[in-house]
Amino acid sequence: MKFIITLCLILQSFFGFSQLFQPKKAYTRQDTLRGSITPERAWWNLQYYHLSVKVQPSDSTISGNNLITYKVLKPAQVIQIDLQNPMQITKVEQDGQALNYKRDGNAFFVELQKKQLVGKTESIKVFYEGKPRIARRPPWDGGFSWKKDSSGKWFITTSCQGLGASVWWPCKDHMYDEADSMKISITVPKDLQDISNGRLLKVTDNADDTRTFDWFVANPINNYGVNINIGNYVHFSEKYKGLKGDLDCNYYVLPEDLEKAKVQFKQVPMMLKAFEHWFGPYPFYEDGYKLVQVSYLGMEHQSSVTYGNKFANGYLGKDLSGTGWGLKWDFIIVHESGHEWFANNITDKDIADMWIHESFTNYSESLFTEYHFGKEAGAAYVRGCRKLIGNQEPIIGDYEVNESGSGDMYYKGGNMLHTIRQVIDNDEKWRQILVGLNKDFYHQTVDTKQIENYISKKAGINLSKVFDQYLRNTKIPTLEYKVENGGITYRWTTCVDGFNMPIKVENAKGKYQFIHPSTEWKSLKGITELKIDENFYVNVKKG
Repeated sequence: MKFIITLCLILQSFFGFSQLFQPKKAYTRQDTLRGSITPERAWWNLQYYHLSVKVQPSDSTISGNNLITYKVLKPAQVIQIDLQNPMQITKVEQDGQALNYKRDGNAFFVELQKKQLVGKTESIKVFYEGKPRIARRPPWDGGFSWKKDSSGKWFITTSCQGLGASVWWPCKDHMYDEADSMKISITVPKDLQDISNGRLLKVTDNADDTRTFDWFVANPINNYGVNINIGNYVHFSEKYKGLKGDLDCNYYVLPEDLEKAKVQFKQVPMMLKAFEHWFGPYPFYEDGYKLVQVSYLGMEHQSSVTYGNKFANGYLGKDLSGTGWGLKWDFIIVHESGHEWFANNITDKDIADMWIHESFTNYSESLFTEYHFGKEAGAAYVRGCRKLIGNQEPIIGDYEVNESGSGDMYYKGGNMLHTIRQVIDNDEKWRQILVGLNKDFYHQTVDTKQIENYISKKAGINLSKVFDQYLRNTKIPTLEYKVENGGITYRWTTCVDGFNMPIKVENAKGKYQFIHPSTEWKSLKGITELKIDENFYVNVKKG
């Protein structure tokens, strides 16, 4: 998520403030323990979670346990489990035997007594409790949100992207390894419901005036995609006839918003129709699709997309592109659902590569617009978002320290993809690349190079310098030209070494043709003014 431009980035964009001269962030041991594949993580492959949590609104506490099932990849006797302060692990067991453990900040190192044999499947059960961190500005600065609805009933939600799932439950809190499946059991006061990921297995009434909701996720799931939504929900549903058959679509909202939701959520089938066209089948038919009302703006929780956009089109009623097209559809329904393909189906291995989630999903807004309102409408939308680009820091962050890149991963990333589409110059090939990504990396964690290489290979064009320019550099490439001898000379400047992206320019006949600039001067006869195709995200400078 984190798609809104921060106040700092807006100031940079409008007033030219720069972060380029600020010192590089100093990383701590805790950053490394969280962001790297430590030896205590590397030896085991996560297979299954059963997370069981009792939520007690009266004192804002939670307690429970997580059964963690894993496969042994190589011999080791110490396992790292993550849980952030102020939460506490109270006990860890394997085969009923209590284990010793040591805490190092937000990481717990558990000493296993049983010999861990390569190829064997084992489990540990982690018991924990405490007052989880209260979300300060969800979803960007998340945790638990303890709210009440208009009738005074509790309205409780979680959000934890970036911050990490370990802010509220013990897990292997690194993006590279996902549980292959998961059971989620949430106990709440009897007058409330919990809506979590996957499908509802059963509801159990307990003797202490609580109810337990058991959900099952049949597909691999990233940690931050797991969520709790507790409230006085009402429910309606429909079946969407999609590429893999009937998809169950379930909607949960507060009673006073039911009628508005029944109107606004009609955009869900429109979203599914567009995205199955561009990206292939919805990746989680087995778990269904849910849209769940929450007290914050929204988030891409897998098969349990959360919604707080006030049942209005645009982004809280605003068009981020300034073109008018962004008011034709509900930003949260489109953007957060787009993440089902890019973030939940294809997940980055390291948060430094979060552009894989956000650049493609930002571009999905343009593709949705194109599908329903025409190609020029989609192109105008993505071009309109350029004014929100800061160009202050690279899109790719620092690796192995849980650090994402700049917010430009949204609008600059979307414009990079739109530019690559122009270079490929074949809309069907472009669509097949997007579909192919979701097929060939289905339910996988990936890194940037895998995505770069895939697109270059399928396009039949070496795009490595294009990715270097837009992902790892803050400058916009500039096509510099001079009028000389009845034509022009031209070259790329403000670019990475070896940048050679072809670009379309208008020729003397009023049509567009490709030219192939490099960082060396080249000549073109018959043109005395250089007009580029505006769908390329570049600058032009006449010398």
